[in-house]
Amino acid sequence: MTRHRMVVVLLDEVLPLDYAIPLHVFAREAPEAYDVVTASADGRPVLVAGGTSVVPDGGLDLLRKAATVIVPGYAGAAERELPGAVVRAVAAAHRRGARMISICSGAFALAAAGVLDGLTVTTHWSLCDDLAARFPAVTVDGSLLVAETGTVLTSGGVTAGVDLCLHVLHRDLGATAARHVSRRIVMAPRSPDGQQQFVEKKVVPPGDDVIARAQQWLLTALGENLSVRDMAERARMSERTFHRRFRERTGLPPLSWLREQRIARAKELLENSDRPIEEIARAVGLGTAANLRAQFRRATNVSPREHRRLFAFGQAG
Repeated sequence: MTRHRMVVVLLDEVLPLDYAIPLHVFAREAPEAYDVVTASADGRPVLVAGGTSVVPDGGLDLLRKAATVIVPGYAGAAERELPGAVVRAVAAAHRRGARMISICSGAFALAAAGVLDGLTVTTHWSLCDDLAARFPAVTVDGSLLVAETGTVLTSGGVTAGVDLCLHVLHRDLGATAARHVSRRIVMAPRSPDGQQQFVEKKVVPPGDDVIARAQQWLLTALGENLSVRDMAERARMSERTFHRRFRERTGLPPLSWLREQRIARAKELLENSDRPIEEIARAVGLGTAANLRAQFRRATNVSPREHRRLFAFGQAG
């Protein structure tokens, strides 16, 4: 079997987790399928954001034989101008037909090389406006964990790189291989389609706000059949006012937020108990096993049984 050559481009102040993700997923977990090497602009050691440095396997000439080029995120990407040699090498690899991948702020390097022109892409949620402003030919969708157009893939912030790499593994080697690796690294397999990034919202100190108190009460009443009217009455507001203020505080409608908490509690019970699915469904307020299965799969892309198999306490990874 001819191994797929991947080149991870290390730019100065590379983000440590960003460059480690593809090395772990492809080089460590699937070495029979991938030949993974690292490259820097001049072949010399590269500074890592936060301190220390990393020694690459070589310089930009490694990109000439790359089937896939991966650019991890790097500090200051929104303001930095990259060396011309890097931009030219990345652009040449793209013209030659290499698959182009960025993790987090690595999207700025692909954009600088013209790789992202005319495409819908993503990057870390805090950098989306900067990316769109610097490269108006690029459409930036900050709600996505992974954006894919043909042979160009971009991912959101930091750990979204894991989703991207598992997605690529699935594309290249199939669902069984991707599932095996996701289990070994303790990451639930999920589709990148429609999965939203975390977007920072103002944190309300517990107990200091009527909506925070309502949230605390809801977490103790997950098993009850609750309506927005029930919540509003508890908060002594009209339904309309409660709905508006709740969404302002949390970014979600009350029932959507409640559903997320029910799924989160179901995960805990699946992982840390052997309670039957039917019992868990009742405990978290989803009523029936069928409803729990439907809601759980919609939220996580796996069934409750599969989640338990992957993440039950004490299960080998």
